[in-house]
Amino acid sequence: MFNYNSIVLPNGIKLISIKKDTGVVSVHMGMKIGPLYEKRSQKGISHFIEHMLYKGTGSRTNEGLNSDLENLGGEYNAYTDHNCTVYSATALCSEVDSILDIFSDMVQNSTFPEEEIIKEKEVILSEIRCGRDDLEQYSFKRINEIAFKHSPLKYETIGESKTIKKFGREELLDFYKSCYVPNNCCISIVSPYEHEFVKELVMEHFGGWTARELKVGDVAFEKNIPVVETSYKKNIEQSTILYLFTFHGISKQEEMALKVFNHKFGESSNSILFRELREDRGLAYDVYTHLDLTKNVKTLYIYTAVGEDNVQEAIDTIESCISRVKNEEIVFDENTIQLMKKVMNTAVAFTLEDSTDIGNYVLHQLIEDESVLEFVEDMERLEGIKKEDIYDIAVKILDKPTIHILKNED
Repeated sequence: MFNYNSIVLPNGIKLISIKKDTGVVSVHMGMKIGPLYEKRSQKGISHFIEHMLYKGTGSRTNEGLNSDLENLGGEYNAYTDHNCTVYSATALCSEVDSILDIFSDMVQNSTFPEEEIIKEKEVILSEIRCGRDDLEQYSFKRINEIAFKHSPLKYETIGESKTIKKFGREELLDFYKSCYVPNNCCISIVSPYEHEFVKELVMEHFGGWTARELKVGDVAFEKNIPVVETSYKKNIEQSTILYLFTFHGISKQEEMALKVFNHKFGESSNSILFRELREDRGLAYDVYTHLDLTKNVKTLYIYTAVGEDNVQEAIDTIESCISRVKNEEIVFDENTIQLMKKVMNTAVAFTLEDSTDIGNYVLHQLIEDESVLEFVEDMERLEGIKKEDIYDIAVKILDKPTIHILKNED
């Protein structure tokens, strides 16, 4: 499917190079540290450090670092996910050496200037306030707070105002130095260059980075609490409804059956929930499901937003759809599976065509210690899926949800 080479460098960096006929190079660098691994007192620190890596190094000021990134002439970005923090850049192939030089400087030599920490606290606090104003984001925050007692999923990636305010330079630096080590780093590079050339470039920029002991706590899975709770917020015109189901310990084959079910149930723009809530009843504009199969996450959400007078009818409709699936009144047949094959093949084709997408995909496969050819294995699993498997996984997953309803506070 593509020409790749995956190796572990002497200092522990996991490197995958993909040789592709392209005029651009896409570099993704991921540190296996994120909210899943943070202690209660550290919530938001991974995201804070992601911001701080753009604030200067021993040889580059804040302005100099961002100027160098801008002068690549391409795109650069960063994000913090449940289990990792990722930095990426895509530019002309001639910029590969510059990208690696900048990234290696950021992960090894960031200085965390005190004045930049103070400013960035206000930036992140502003980001938190924006989330409170976004009904959808606020609703997801609330259901996670309700659904879990101890799980890291209870807290947002961005953290909480009280923890952000208390972070000091020493705490940030200690976390950075303890987690930003080569034996916790994965790099993917998509380019037209030979694998050996890519390896030599990475060794040139990252080879002097010394491996150190890494202490990251275990992540315990926590089942969601089955409860229905209503929250109130002033001056909102729409009510939101969220269902959350968690699952753990299902097989890869069951995960594939769940993907097929999810696509038909709520992911596609012609899904069961879309037809029932929007097309047939006219209750909602926005309705979807979100499935996350990341290790130590494993969640399925149902989301919709409706007028307050329609909340109960919308809930009754969702419950009816779930019941009809469990009773096999809604048809999952060979046509459903054939459509999913087409959907997956299209998604794979899109990913393989785009250097940035494929670089991001294989990086996450490295971070999770999964096969970079898992999409091929998924297609093989899909061949073995039968309608009975779809019904079985639906019954298994759609049980004892956390339900959150957000209404206007009079």
